[in-house]
Amino acid sequence: MDEVESKPHRRFFHVVLVVSDILGRIAPLAISPALAAIAAISAWPWRHPALQVAIGLLTLLAISGDGVSLALLPRRGRSYGPATPPLLALALLRAALIFLLGVLWPTWAALVLAVCLQLALTAAHFYATWIEPFRLRVVRLDVPGPDGDAPLRILHISDIHFEGWTPRERRLLEVVQELSPDLIFLTGDYLNLSSVRDPAAHAGVRDLLASLSVVAPTYAITGSPPVDLRSVVPAIFAGLPITWLVDRIVEVEAQGRRFRLVGLRCTREREADWARLRRLLPDGASNGFTVLLYHSPDLFLEAASLRIDLYLAGHTHGGQIRLPFFGALITSSDFWKRYEGGVYRRGATTMVVSRGLGMEGLGAPRARFLCPPEIVLLTISPCSIR
Repeated sequence: MDEVESKPHRRFFHVVLVVSDILGRIAPLAISPALAAIAAISAWPWRHPALQVAIGLLTLLAISGDGVSLALLPRRGRSYGPATPPLLALALLRAALIFLLGVLWPTWAALVLAVCLQLALTAAHFYATWIEPFRLRVVRLDVPGPDGDAPLRILHISDIHFEGWTPRERRLLEVVQELSPDLIFLTGDYLNLSSVRDPAAHAGVRDLLASLSVVAPTYAITGSPPVDLRSVVPAIFAGLPITWLVDRIVEVEAQGRRFRLVGLRCTREREADWARLRRLLPDGASNGFTVLLYHSPDLFLEAASLRIDLYLAGHTHGGQIRLPFFGALITSSDFWKRYEGGVYRRGATTMVVSRGLGMEGLGAPRARFLCPPEIVLLTISPCSIR
């Protein structure tokens, strides 16, 4: 097994979540003096008193707009996260940019640029929280596979992270009905980190899963241990017509094709998970077309060594918030950006990493930027790759 490349990024991600969770318990109004101080500090290097007042008021007005927008999200049923952590993060970002501009160019002409910067950040914030999280897209991929009577259409859905009903979940059900796939594969993280013990969220995601399972035969695995709690998830699936795979292999037949479907539990301990995968497939994937469902993409090299044909994963959210020309900042993968999202191939193995539907919980921002929610429709073509 290759050495893990980026565990510090994974640790950093968890530290950010813990800190943001603590901040999320503080009401936004309680930090208003701190926000005013941040705005004042941003104006300090602008030298001229009138400029300092103008810049300070501009920054404070922009921060106040952020607070109103974030507070309205749950009231409008768009998302349900706490406002304080993203509000504080946005305030610091705004202030840092304005402070730097003041250091470099503290003039009245630069005030126009400062206004433009604040407006651009406001637009990006509005788009990332009110628009993009609900722009569900369907990624269509063709994958060679075993011969059959007709193309086999598999819908891969990952990282639902249900926290409450929003336009995204309602649109998901509409799109799945329209696509009418032959099979549906779910690769974990059904609840939001903030809703893992919320009975209302449990009931909501159960209704969502039940609606999906009516469309086509559905197979599911569990996701990250902190999200898909072993004390919670079995009750959500109980009685649903969904095949739940916990370190199991089943034979699947659809559209005249037969293949093996492997469902591997994700513990985030790569050595242990790799050992269980080897026990499930002691002879590798030599006995026919094999599909692996595993929540994280971190076993790609191991899956390729077993010649697994198709590996479906999620977990990374594609970074959820991406920068132009750089992509994901955080993925929670041991390999950081190596498998942040999309299609990867090595030897006979194809891995598809979905950017998922939902968003992280606790105090993390309910935002997507340059990374819209997605589901993946795979068409298995009628030609053998073996």
